[in-house]
Amino acid sequence: MPLVSSCDCPHLDCVGEITKEELIQKSHGQCQDCKVGGPNLWACLENGCAYVGCGESHTDHSTVHSQETRHNLTVNLTTLRVWCYACGKEVFLERKLGPHSPHANSKPLPSSQSAGQVKAGLTGLKNIGNTCYMNAALQALSNCPPLTQFFLECGGMVRTDKKPALCKSYQKLVSDLWHKNRPSYVVPTNLFQGIKAINPMFRGYSQQDSQEFLRCLMDQLHEELKEPLPEPYDQSNGITVDEGPEEDNRSQSDNDFQSCESCGSSERADNEVQGGNVRMDDTNEAEMLIPEQDEIQKGKIIRGRHIQIECLKSQDFSRLVITVIYLCRRTVKHILFSLCLPTAVTTFSPPKNKRQKKYRSVISDVFDGTIVSSVQCLTCDRVSVTLENFQDISLPIPGKEDLAKLHSSTHQTSMVKAGSCGEAYAPQGWIAFVMEYIKRCVCVCVCVWFWGPVVTLQDCLAAFFARDELKGDNMYSCEKCKKLRNGVKFCKMQSLPEILCIHLKRFRHELMFSTKISTHVSFPLEGLDLQPFLAKDSSAQTTNYDLLSVICHHGTASSGHYIAYCRNDANNLWYEFDDQSVTEVSESCVQNAEAYVLFYKKSNEDAVKERRRVSGLFSMMEPSLLQFYISRQWLNKFKTFAEPGPISNDDFLCSHGGVPPNKATFIDDLVIMLPQNVWDHLYSRYGGGPAVNHLYVCHTCQIEIEKLEKRRKSELDMFVRLNKAFQEEESPVVIYCISMQWFREWEGFVKGKDNDPPGPIDNSKITVNKNGHLTLKQGADSGQISEETWNFLHSIYGGGPLVTVRPNISHQEAESSQSEEKIEVETRSL
Repeated sequence: MPLVSSCDCPHLDCVGEITKEELIQKSHGQCQDCKVGGPNLWACLENGCAYVGCGESHTDHSTVHSQETRHNLTVNLTTLRVWCYACGKEVFLERKLGPHSPHANSKPLPSSQSAGQVKAGLTGLKNIGNTCYMNAALQALSNCPPLTQFFLECGGMVRTDKKPALCKSYQKLVSDLWHKNRPSYVVPTNLFQGIKAINPMFRGYSQQDSQEFLRCLMDQLHEELKEPLPEPYDQSNGITVDEGPEEDNRSQSDNDFQSCESCGSSERADNEVQGGNVRMDDTNEAEMLIPEQDEIQKGKIIRGRHIQIECLKSQDFSRLVITVIYLCRRTVKHILFSLCLPTAVTTFSPPKNKRQKKYRSVISDVFDGTIVSSVQCLTCDRVSVTLENFQDISLPIPGKEDLAKLHSSTHQTSMVKAGSCGEAYAPQGWIAFVMEYIKRCVCVCVCVWFWGPVVTLQDCLAAFFARDELKGDNMYSCEKCKKLRNGVKFCKMQSLPEILCIHLKRFRHELMFSTKISTHVSFPLEGLDLQPFLAKDSSAQTTNYDLLSVICHHGTASSGHYIAYCRNDANNLWYEFDDQSVTEVSESCVQNAEAYVLFYKKSNEDAVKERRRVSGLFSMMEPSLLQFYISRQWLNKFKTFAEPGPISNDDFLCSHGGVPPNKATFIDDLVIMLPQNVWDHLYSRYGGGPAVNHLYVCHTCQIEIEKLEKRRKSELDMFVRLNKAFQEEESPVVIYCISMQWFREWEGFVKGKDNDPPGPIDNSKITVNKNGHLTLKQGADSGQISEETWNFLHSIYGGGPLVTVRPNISHQEAESSQSEEKIEVETRSL
């Protein structure tokens, strides 16, 4: 339902003086008529009336009270949203209810008249129709300095030709939120329209999940801002990746990897999938979704880049449930192949596609981390390893029994068989074992049974990284034993992100209903230490994190309200962002919040001191010193990251050392000039480079661009000529079929949307093996071309297999006409 402003309701004058502290106190009470407790009790706001009644989920005594007394305004004590019965709509009381905090020292911000005197970043977002989920997510993201400073200081790099250009809408929004002469609130209409354009889930006025919105937004920003990494780039992080063929006589401790060209890591495409929120990066969709022949015969799962694979643990942590969640992009075909595919399949192996480039963006720079997991077969002791990128981590909220297991010594000191992976806990002496066991059991029992479960964020992390026993229905498919075996799984963090995004799994969605886990999870504002969850060979230096922002959800799974608490980077104070209302709050208020999504940033005092040191070097600059060019984006990382990494000037240089012709027109937006003493200091400390004191447009790249344009025009002209002749031919004897997926990739290349030509023609998806012969699969996404056109494309790109149809076969006529129409439509667009 669209929201309205408070000025539209004429009944606000009857509201008495009441504070949010009083409303929160009433929320712990019960309905005055039927004595039912919360949540979702409603309190009457009529001056002098103290009535509290139940809502529609019970007997709805709050509505009965309004009808009998003519008291029009009521407030939901869970979400603190106000409803007018007379107007039949939601209204806002501005600051009539006082600060949304149980602490008296909370202070509302000045009104819009004095907004210019308030520090930047304290701007509200107007609710434009149940969009509190979006507003809370945007405020939390806006208060992540590395990302926000990129959009404020590196605005010239925000360029894209991809629709709906969400990065530009987000840049405009960030500029408005952090402008000193801003209004009291901003209306995020353009960004909301862009999100709805790429994902229909967010259309309409229904309430959505704030975390899903975050994933969709960040995924689209990455797609629009991504740039290819230099070819020699290597990010193995100390993990040896074996991309060679697997041998039968391998050692039982060898690591089994499958190369993942998209993210610079490796991932094992096995039927045992590691948990965590994995964002498969930018690759050719066909390569990720088409299995190799031996993978099909082994029954492996092939995961595409649009899939988020999440390992959900049940409350007793005894079963592993694998769910596949669509990650807010285009429709993906053939998401998962069956685990039990028949071995009698086509003998054609899909051609190897073009070499996949590795990409990065400001999103991956800020939020990407890596998890390494090890699975050991308890029969042969073989250990397989998976290395996966994550952008956020979804943590379970342990229950009473889970807490007892996590805190018990038996759980933490239990060992697997000799020769297991080195993440197992070492045994303790029997005296320490008994004392520790008694101490933990007593503490856990007292806390759980007398005060309820006390869950900390460390408990949630420990539950996520806990050792899993793979047995029963969840046995491990061992490639060495060639059968299902009992196994043990461990996972650790290999590399840590600059900003760690943690999602607490509060919602469970069943077939018919959804539930919410309202357990309070305590979390630190400073000093979250991830050292216990690091892999032994991790090269991470900084493991401590400080809280930046937290998204909270008030209400139930079916109805509720989102707000965000954020620490302002300018004054280190905490503020509550409740749509267009912004209020200063205390630290204790933040710690008592019902957290749903948390953003933590690496904390490194040495980085702060280094920034001060470099600022001092600028003051010592001499006019005669040489000037060096440095990437504006890396300099932003130096200012905001705890670990900026080596200097990288590749975002404004080509592989030949010059400026790419397509970046020459806006080179000033990409670079900053530094005096030699500053450059020498940064280079000696961080390395990288290369050193650049002269900029020139690369002549080699210009020649390559001209050759590429000539090739595009030549291929396009020849295709149009051959296709026209094919359409004029009355009765061709044989018609050749081609995969429309490959054809669209080729179309993107010849139309200049993709700089890289497609790989070999891949018709494996449109064929089926019938009696040893390859035939066109019914309903396949294919087009029809002439023999001359096929020979022309095949002579350039190769590939296959060859698939033909004859027009006189009756059951293919309808399919042939549809395919011809598709090719004609594509040709007209060319």
